[in-house]
Amino acid sequence: MRRTLLTLALGLSLLVPGALRAQEPVTVFAAASLTDALRDLGRQWEARGNPAVRLSFAASSALARQIEQGAPADVFMSADEPWADYLQQRHLLAEGTRTSPLGNALVLIAPASAARPVEISRTTDIAALLGANGRLATGDPSNVPVGKYAQEALSWMGQWDRIGPRIARADNVRSALLLVERGEAPLGIVYATDAAAAPNVRVIGTFPAGSHTPVTYPFALTRRGADNGRARAFLDFARGPEAAETWRRHGFSVR
Repeated sequence: MRRTLLTLALGLSLLVPGALRAQEPVTVFAAASLTDALRDLGRQWEARGNPAVRLSFAASSALARQIEQGAPADVFMSADEPWADYLQQRHLLAEGTRTSPLGNALVLIAPASAARPVEISRTTDIAALLGANGRLATGDPSNVPVGKYAQEALSWMGQWDRIGPRIARADNVRSALLLVERGEAPLGIVYATDAAAAPNVRVIGTFPAGSHTPVTYPFALTRRGADNGRARAFLDFARGPEAAETWRRHGFSVR
C-alpha cells in the first residue's frame, strides 16, 4: 500500500508541472518590425476564444540572447535567419518547427516634410543626400538585422566606408524609425512595413533586391514551448492561411 502511494505521488509530481505549463499564457518573442501585424493577429486569436498571448518586441538579437539566458519564451519570430541559426545551433529551438513564412523590403526614408524620391542604384550618392552633418538612422549593424541588411546594401553601393561612420545606430528598427520621425536624422534605412506604419515619414527609395540578403522572418517554437499545445496552435495560426491576409495588409510578403 505504501509503495502504491509513493508511486502515485511520484506520478503526480511529474504531471503537475506540465499541467501548470498548460495554464500559462503563450509568450511570443518577436522582432520589432512585426509589432503592428502581430498585435492585430493577437486580437484575432483572442476573439476566437483563445487566451491572450504575451507579446514581447525587440531586436531579434536582443530576444535571442534573452532566450539563451533562460527567458521564458514559447515562440521566437526573428527578422533574419542568422539569429534563428544562433538559437538552433544551441539547441534552443524545437526541432522541425522552423519555417520562414514572411518577407519584407528594405527602404530609404525621410521625414514627410522633406521627402524627395530617388532611384537607388550603385551611383546614388547617399552622403550628398545626408548633407554635411546629417546621420543615417538604422539598426546597429553589429547585431540588429535591419542594420546588417543596411550595411550589405551600402557595401553593394560601394559607400559603406563613407557612410558607416555616420550611422545613428539604433537598438531596433522602430527606434531608427523614430529618429527620422522626430527629424533627428534626415534619412533612415528601415523595412517597408515600418515606414508604412509611420505617418510622418515617407519612403523615398527602395533598395534593389540584389543589394542585400533577402529579408525573411523565421518562426519557430523554442525548446521551452515544444510541449505547449497552445504555443504550437498559435504558431500554426500565425503562419497559416487565415493570418496571411493580415500579414499582407501590413505590407509583408507571404512566402
